Amino acid sequence: MYTILICDDDRDIVSALDIYLTSEDYQTVKAYDGLEALKAVEEQPVDLILMDIMMPGLDGIRATARLREHCNVPIILLTAKSEDADKVLGLNIGADDYITKPFNPIEVLARVRSQLRRYTSLGGKSGSEDNTLTNGGICLDDSAKTVTVDGEPVSLTPLEYNILLLLLKNPGRVFSTSQIYELVWNDPSLGSESTVAVHIRHLREKIEIDPANPQYIKVVWGLGYKMEKI
Repeated sequence: MYTILICDDDRDIVSALDIYLTSEDYQTVKAYDGLEALKAVEEQPVDLILMDIMMPGLDGIRATARLREHCNVPIILLTAKSEDADKVLGLNIGADDYITKPFNPIEVLARVRSQLRRYTSLGGKSGSEDNTLTNGGICLDDSAKTVTVDGEPVSLTPLEYNILLLLLKNPGRVFSTSQIYELVWNDPSLGSESTVAVHIRHLREKIEIDPANPQYIKVVWGLGYKMEKI
């Protein structure tokens, strides 16, 4: 059974989400601000987090940033705003997805299932075959689901990991933003350009010595991105 942390300062929303999720046999943990969410994650393992952005005290953006220092479980942000800036900011600090309020319960459950499916596939056990991919100083062990750069471990979100895995498996091949979105998110690529760009920028900040002048993930202007062979 999967455990989902619900964090929102609106108790009615937490109660509603609790009803939706428990009806689908998910176990839930409740928190009402960012600090409570951090404490909950420290006290027990969770498989996914639904996190409101606008909360008093420690808001969802700062709570997500702090969680990403040590926690790679999927985080879906809840926001009452529809502006792209909020969505991009959330993705930029490590969130995996977002849902705009007021939300449809069917959409919430679909996005939860999708994120859990990806997260489970990344953490699943594999056989004894060598699933290590290397390029320059990057080493990705797909059996252990670990990434190191120049021997130092790097913590990636599930989406960042999948983007890197896709590019490492196809060095030199150019992928459009639409292709990356469809292959990594498993969703139609409608308006995907900014979402993919944000995740690649965040990935570069973790694997590149100079993210502004990347040596690994290169832009092919007008076409997309590729992993440069080192």
